[in-house]
Amino acid sequence: MYSLQPFHSFGFASHAQELQHISSLSQARQFLFPAPTQPYYIIGAGSNTVFLDDFCGTVYIIAIQGIELYETDSDYLLHVGAGENWHQLVEWCLARNIYGFENLALIPGTVGAAPIQNIGAYGLEIEQFIESVEYLCLRSGEIKQLTREQCAFAYRDSIFKQQLAGQCVIGQVNFRLPKNWQANIQYAELRELHQPSPHEIFAKVVAVRQAKLPDPLILGNAGSFFKNPIVSKAHWHMLLAKYPTLPSYPVDEHRVKIPAAWLIDQLGFKGKWQGGIQCHAKQPLVLVNAQHGTGEQLLLLARSIKHKVSEVFAINLENEVQLLGADKAVTL
Repeated sequence: MYSLQPFHSFGFASHAQELQHISSLSQARQFLFPAPTQPYYIIGAGSNTVFLDDFCGTVYIIAIQGIELYETDSDYLLHVGAGENWHQLVEWCLARNIYGFENLALIPGTVGAAPIQNIGAYGLEIEQFIESVEYLCLRSGEIKQLTREQCAFAYRDSIFKQQLAGQCVIGQVNFRLPKNWQANIQYAELRELHQPSPHEIFAKVVAVRQAKLPDPLILGNAGSFFKNPIVSKAHWHMLLAKYPTLPSYPVDEHRVKIPAAWLIDQLGFKGKWQGGIQCHAKQPLVLVNAQHGTGEQLLLLARSIKHKVSEVFAINLENEVQLLGADKAVTL
């Protein structure tokens, strides 16, 4: 048995029968095509996966490295291996005066996970800069490429979480960043910056995240546990009549996004414990492994939050974190 504790940021003392590092798509093909008969799971840094129990199969860790930089008159083109660390890529770009990623600083995980989740923060989603994604199709064994439009990006979603879920291994993400940089300071805590440089935005985002969110190296967590729910305008108006201070953000003419943290906080979960698992005292959207908690305790607390939000607000919270049991995904 191999310890999974270093390979998922929640830090449960779970194990896998086998561990394999994948350093290229051709190696991924050797391991995964045709599909293994035993259970398997593919991760990057494990920052969005929680191994609730010992996994009775093989965990494959994507470790594909490499950064290639090209230029046109108007853009920087980056071809980046899926196993590269995301935050380190943001720093690498800033050091070379390549701007655009600074709002996404300090997001944990790897570059290959970025398009799967369509990572986003502080007024920006990564889809804006993705030109294409190269991946291994596990059905055919072919290496294929999808354009940004073909990736079907949406809020915390993409084709890789839908039609291609479990059917591909991302090997490389290709980005296009315009040389004509424009500051994105639409998010509330960035608006106080006056004509900021990319480095000032980066520093502010890092400071805000460090103030709000626990460091997974110190306090085991997987970041935002739940997605921010999107509701109809009719539902939003109904809630607003009862809760006039309800914060919200328009998605389109028919839908509104509501902060899950506000809902959870209103119900008194902030700082609450379930065994060794805590709803974080500063950011209730984050559940933390504060005192050697267990997968069972995490599920109890998460299900309690989900049930109460549904009961009081008639909103179905969806977990953003991938929960894995002994041989398959676990639902709340």
